[in-house]
Amino acid sequence: MQNADAIGSIVLSAHSLARIAAQDSGNEAPSAQWRALSTLAANGEMRLGALAASARTTQPGMTRLVGALEQAGLVSRSPDPDDSRATLVAATEAGIQALNDWRTELRDTLAPRFADLSDQDWAALHRAAEILAAHTQNTNSINTTTGARA
Repeated sequence: MQNADAIGSIVLSAHSLARIAAQDSGNEAPSAQWRALSTLAANGEMRLGALAASARTTQPGMTRLVGALEQAGLVSRSPDPDDSRATLVAATEAGIQALNDWRTELRDTLAPRFADLSDQDWAALHRAAEILAAHTQNTNSINTTTGARA
């Protein structure tokens, strides 16, 4: 396996793990909901267009998702004071709690699959998590005005 192939393998495995956890836990919320809430939790209040760009979806699609999240009390919308044509979206306290609960649910659902790992394997996973966090931290920052990555 080439070094770059390991990154692709990690990404595919992470997607598989998320899908397995959602199926095993019975969580029927769309993954787009968790992506949007995760982005808002990491970046704070964002323009709707920037949130759509971050989630790699259309603005009309994000508008529908945000409408559903707002009805559920997970996000709030407000006019952008710098541009009356734009809308700012923020995760609510309930949205952050739902996101944290979902992350706990994923962890608890997946934990039995990893019960047989050795201390050495756990150390490797911890180190991989640190490396991935370090290399994704800056690219998660999105300009809330333009939607461009910082």
